[in-house]
Amino acid sequence: MTIVPTSLRLKKPDWLRTKFPTGEKYFRIQNLTSTQKLHTICESGNCPNMRECWNSGTATFMILGNICTRSCGFCAVATGKPAAVDWNEPERVAQSVKQMHLKHCVITSVDRDDLPDGGSAIWAMTIRAIRKNSPGITLETLIPDFKGIIENIERVFAEKPEVLSHNLETVKRLTKQVRVQAKYERSLEVLKKAKEYGLKTKSGIMLGLGETEKEIYETMDDLRDAKVDVLTLGQYLQPTKNHLPVTEFIHPDKFALYKKIGLTKNFAFVESSPLTRSSYHANEHVF
Repeated sequence: MTIVPTSLRLKKPDWLRTKFPTGEKYFRIQNLTSTQKLHTICESGNCPNMRECWNSGTATFMILGNICTRSCGFCAVATGKPAAVDWNEPERVAQSVKQMHLKHCVITSVDRDDLPDGGSAIWAMTIRAIRKNSPGITLETLIPDFKGIIENIERVFAEKPEVLSHNLETVKRLTKQVRVQAKYERSLEVLKKAKEYGLKTKSGIMLGLGETEKEIYETMDDLRDAKVDVLTLGQYLQPTKNHLPVTEFIHPDKFALYKKIGLTKNFAFVESSPLTRSSYHANEHVF
């Protein structure tokens, strides 16, 4: 099945409505990231949980700029030619994490297929800088696939983040349409290698892109075969009319069922709800 972007949108149900971001902590984090010239996937990805997370004092930092070399059909992050690598970025991120007094921090990045190392050197530097400035902090690293280049992947693994996260995003059949330059099996291999490295692993998929219930369960099985520890399931929301359309809004009761089934498949933790995103309640995934 080929998914074609359309301007026709399904009406968003009440359970997906969120409040406009506001609050003292929200504006403090917004000011901090702006002053330090940093990016968050919360803003760049139009996350519906930004108000809740920022007001609780947490955010997911996005390193290596805010322009991605890939053009995934679901993602709100801009695609194009990225700016040059900012080698001072790791220290600025680390200082911001320290100022926020975080006990747990999530780091992600755009894809940088333009760089020979895929940006993995900046990844390693950022992890080290955060730990130096905030001793005792725990880290989740939501990494790209680095085109499957093992030395680049292992550069991040070697820093031993408490949680190594890499998302499948969708079921196998829809991968080519949803993640144009990615490969389902390559992503599974990244997760397998992380587990072989002794890391706690995490992955997630979006629902409402045209997948079947059977395919969701098959994806769960593929992730468990890769020994993934944590699974996240959330509702896909179309960022703009130029992105892939929502084919279905999944009711919260169905998400509750998927959580129950996921736990029977022996995931250690399953986060499943319409508003779940990869980093939602991330601090609870360190166990």
